[in-house]
Amino acid sequence: MTSSKIYKLICSTKFMVLCILLCTQAIFGQKDISSTAKVQAIFDEYMVYRHQNKTDKALETLDKAAEIAENNEDAKLLLDTYHQYARLFLEEGDRETAVFYWDRASILLKDLSYSFGQAFHNYLEATLRFDEGNNFQSLKLLEESRKLSNNRNLGNNILLIEANIFANITNYDDAIKNLHALIVNSDDKERAYLATKANLQLAKISLDLNDLEEGIIHSKAALELAEKHGYFKEIRAANQRLSVIYEKTGNYDEALNYRKNLEQIKDSIFNLEKAKLETNTADKIRFDHQMNEINKLTIKNEELSESKNRSEITAILTSAFLTIISLLAVSLFRNNQIKLKTNDLLYTKNKELELARDSAVSAMEAKTNFLSTVTHELRTPLYAVTGLTHLLLEENPAEHQKEHLKSLKFSGDYLLNFINDILQINKIDADKLEPLKIEFKLQKILADVVDSLQQNAAEKNTSLVLDYDPNIPLQLLGDPIKISQVFMNLVGNALKFTKDGKVEVIAKLLKKDEDQVKLYFEVKDNGIGISEDQQKNIFDSFEQGSVQINREYGGTGLGLTIVKSLLGLFNSKIHLESELGHGSSFFFEMDLKCNENDLQEVSFELNPEEFDFNGLHVLVVEDNKINQVITKKMLTKKEITCDIANNGNEAIDLAKANTYDAILMDIHMPGISGEEATRQIRKFDEEIPIIALTAISLDDSLDSFYEAGCNDVVTKPFKPEVFYQKIGENIFKRKMEGQV
Repeated sequence: MTSSKIYKLICSTKFMVLCILLCTQAIFGQKDISSTAKVQAIFDEYMVYRHQNKTDKALETLDKAAEIAENNEDAKLLLDTYHQYARLFLEEGDRETAVFYWDRASILLKDLSYSFGQAFHNYLEATLRFDEGNNFQSLKLLEESRKLSNNRNLGNNILLIEANIFANITNYDDAIKNLHALIVNSDDKERAYLATKANLQLAKISLDLNDLEEGIIHSKAALELAEKHGYFKEIRAANQRLSVIYEKTGNYDEALNYRKNLEQIKDSIFNLEKAKLETNTADKIRFDHQMNEINKLTIKNEELSESKNRSEITAILTSAFLTIISLLAVSLFRNNQIKLKTNDLLYTKNKELELARDSAVSAMEAKTNFLSTVTHELRTPLYAVTGLTHLLLEENPAEHQKEHLKSLKFSGDYLLNFINDILQINKIDADKLEPLKIEFKLQKILADVVDSLQQNAAEKNTSLVLDYDPNIPLQLLGDPIKISQVFMNLVGNALKFTKDGKVEVIAKLLKKDEDQVKLYFEVKDNGIGISEDQQKNIFDSFEQGSVQINREYGGTGLGLTIVKSLLGLFNSKIHLESELGHGSSFFFEMDLKCNENDLQEVSFELNPEEFDFNGLHVLVVEDNKINQVITKKMLTKKEITCDIANNGNEAIDLAKANTYDAILMDIHMPGISGEEATRQIRKFDEEIPIIALTAISLDDSLDSFYEAGCNDVVTKPFKPEVFYQKIGENIFKRKMEGQV
């Protein structure tokens, strides 16, 4: 015989004996009326615990009610208790235990004339049928239940189940009618709880009908009621519903907010420990019910022992022995069930966490892409602002106009730096950055950084010097662009906070092993310094130490965050030593590969002063009319002539029909992109320098530009000196290399 059959046999025997005892004692005993009131009070307490999802407490109160009902031989109260057991376990998803108590209630109903009990029994059976997916059987049982009793609370619960069934079969009109009735219900026991459940179901229906605004209203109403009364399950459901609806509306910040609330609820200690506690409590109650039968048999055994009725004693002992053996078998079976249930719970929890993680990541990606798109789109009008300002400054404006134009240029440069920082942070957060592995000259990279910031240093009356170790190999393998960004941020930061002082850029060789070197870098100044408290957060985004510093020195507070993140790509870590009023020192170590074979490489480096732009003829590929005008005027200032192509197809045709010294290629254009146009041009001309001009976005990759055939990249909006430098380098350096 299987453990499940033993379990059912014992349960059936136990309840048969109990029913016989109750029926027999009902003839001779009198009911304790005060006990009925006490059980009713316990039921009210149980209702609160059930609503708040405190299943362990609810089970304990029902156990008290069952004990009182059995002691007073009140079959109706015992029936009501079994019904509540069944209802609670069904709501908790334990269908097997719910059916067990519903079956026990069925046995008691056979010998009772109790219309409310039969009505509630039908209601529970309807709920079971609905749980199976038998919608129309459930509706029929609910109608029978309504005819047997006019109890208001039962009627409201019937309305709720009917609404759920109507929604299931897409009869939304009847479902909404029932749910609106429940929102304004006057139930004296479950008014707030029923209104909460009704709002949640209305939110679900609104979501199904794509009425998102109505869905938000009902979800928030449900959340407000649930939080006010402590309905744990409903709080979780409302947060889940709101996160889904806000994500559909495109309001990703709100969606992420409710998703975070949901994660806090799911990961709370209460939620994790509650499942274990509920399982233990439920198991204990079942065990106690069975131990009650053993105790009764033991008492009976003692009474028979006193009367020396050996045959009856033997029968009782045998029964007790069999009962104990059966209980042991049932206990083993239940332990196995508990393990299975715990495993299911953990599996479900993991799945929920995975879904929540995916949702949170999707919301974060949407937010990141939105910021990236905004910063990208801002570059086009900003190109017009900075370009026109530069042109106006070079056309000898009046003195009173020059002051305004300089202010406009400063504001444009500040906005450009801010956009660049935001884009850089977005790329880092989205894991879009990977370090390049190309050959470069470290000394030239650092010298360029120092030279480009000498003007800033002069304005601060500060000395900016480079201390470079000559033992460092000439050619290194790495990412010169990101290393340059690190030092631009560190040196720029040092100059911002140093006046009438000195800023040093130090590069030292620590160790060299064959093709691997370990380098030490440091940027130190004798500026205002950083206090110990401010040092703790100085590398956080938008953090500048204090509001006063931000107002006095300006800036975005993103520079050091970018430095920390970029160095992380090289498995390096930034360190800080500083004392308030005595300057700061930022230092780090970096491992790079070197290439000694290229020590004798011929250098073709040219200074900007050596560029003779007169007579050059280039092709400008640009779809924006304002950008065309600005770029053409900037070229004309250097006596460079140009043709204009409005799109990629025109660029290909003009490149085939004419000879140009270089092509300035916009990347983002209607029709074919600049990358595709470059690929097509490279099929018939592999020599012409092609410089990509682009408002680079989060999804753009410098590698893809080079792979398409571009020789260099200039991001818009650009500084004029950088623009001319790139043109000169790519045209004249290539010519010199060709001569050699």
